[in-house]
Amino acid sequence: MRRPVPHVVLPALLGAGLAWPAHAQTAPAAPAPGVQTVTVTYTRDPVDKSYRKMIRGMERFRREHGLAPQATLRFRLLPRSPTVDMRGITLRVIGDHIAVPVPVAPDNSFILPRNEQALQEDAAVVANRKTTSMTWRAQVVTPGLPPGTRRLGDLRLECLVGMEAGLVSNSSPLFGWISNVLTSPEQVCNSPDGNFLFFSERPLFSVALRAGDRSEILPFRFLYAGGEQTPDMLPFCDCQVLLDRTYYAPIWDRSWPDDTLVTFDYMDDAPPPVEQTP
Repeated sequence: MRRPVPHVVLPALLGAGLAWPAHAQTAPAAPAPGVQTVTVTYTRDPVDKSYRKMIRGMERFRREHGLAPQATLRFRLLPRSPTVDMRGITLRVIGDHIAVPVPVAPDNSFILPRNEQALQEDAAVVANRKTTSMTWRAQVVTPGLPPGTRRLGDLRLECLVGMEAGLVSNSSPLFGWISNVLTSPEQVCNSPDGNFLFFSERPLFSVALRAGDRSEILPFRFLYAGGEQTPDMLPFCDCQVLLDRTYYAPIWDRSWPDDTLVTFDYMDDAPPPVEQTP
């Protein structure tokens, strides 16, 4: 749903280079000496995210930190459209009378600053990209894990934070990526019907779990967003351009402890060496 956000009065130093889907005009009120102001009329777009919800996601991370006690939280932007340029993305928190720049790292991850005025003004987190061009995810990572692995407790917390923050952006009621009857983070992240989708760094061949002496290769239905997408459905899924990097993890299955390692075999991994027969 689009909802209009009132005029934003910005100092020129913050407004310089502002490339949002907005119309700018000179503010009718006289500016303070030496400070030029502009008024920006801005209509919230579905690609934008609620600042209040994302802060609630950060608070959820703090409450549930026991799932990943050594991990840190960042948010990350991922391409949704094959034509989107992920270079040079800029973010701002935009409210009625405030604009806060958000630094974006080279991997398009960022830490969201807390600002009480932005909370009061029900600000939006705005990217300089078009609607449906990107998807947003929480990124919870425990340091020191072996290469090519994730930790199941980290994924559990990613799901809770992502749902609390309102980052899921699929838009078709016919697309069963998140069941329509599951609406809360607890329902989505603690149910096998929740189907919260994760993304790997590279195209996947297989995913396995390992906890102590127990190990299991996840079935094919856990890969590629379940393998059920049709060309008509893909535009509504934020897995659209990253389908070969998607997987589900059994975050609802408490028989797998939080320290379970999720290990990946990638499509582009070198094949194992062939043993030479004497």
